[in-house]
Amino acid sequence: MSVYQLKSRFQNILRPLVRALAARGVTANQVTSVAAAVSVALGLFLSIVPLPQWFLMVPVWFLLRMGLNAIDGMLAREHGQKSILGAYLNEIGDVVSDIALYLPFALIDPNGLMPAMAVIFLSVLTEFAGILSQTVGASRRYDGPLGKSDRAVLFGALGVFVAVGGTFATWTVWLWAVVALLLIWTIINRISAGIREARMAGRWERS
Repeated sequence: MSVYQLKSRFQNILRPLVRALAARGVTANQVTSVAAAVSVALGLFLSIVPLPQWFLMVPVWFLLRMGLNAIDGMLAREHGQKSILGAYLNEIGDVVSDIALYLPFALIDPNGLMPAMAVIFLSVLTEFAGILSQTVGASRRYDGPLGKSDRAVLFGALGVFVAVGGTFATWTVWLWAVVALLLIWTIINRISAGIREARMAGRWERS
């Protein structure tokens, strides 16, 4: 189960807005670029000015970013805006945005950078595993339990926790450990699903 499975319902809500944007000449690549730029800017701001109240911007932006990610995909698929550049922007923009938005939490952790940085590394590896399935003839994998949308919920909740006065302490190490295990599980799921799909399509011999 993953938050990603709610994507179709979210898209149905946004479809009238997407039609309006397409009619005004807004492109998928523009939406993707804006989402990445704002994510990086917010991540840098929170890293430089880590005041607790500002962390409330994290869940707000994650919600808006999820909307923008759905919008750029719908513009590309439903309004003839698919492009090779767009595919690169989409994947690279998501990874860079995630790193930027997760980093402020590592910087406020009294246990040091390494626990949260390990989670950031595994998050990147999770997306890499999802993308890599395309090279073996399978589809882009979004399997959970801790995909991009699920991580948005997690870090959004952490943003609210920090904003209302919560503090990271020794317990945070155990939180990062659980998140790391879920990410490893996600990586395994995506690799396994990609292998199964490629074999069912007959593109790769069993090995």
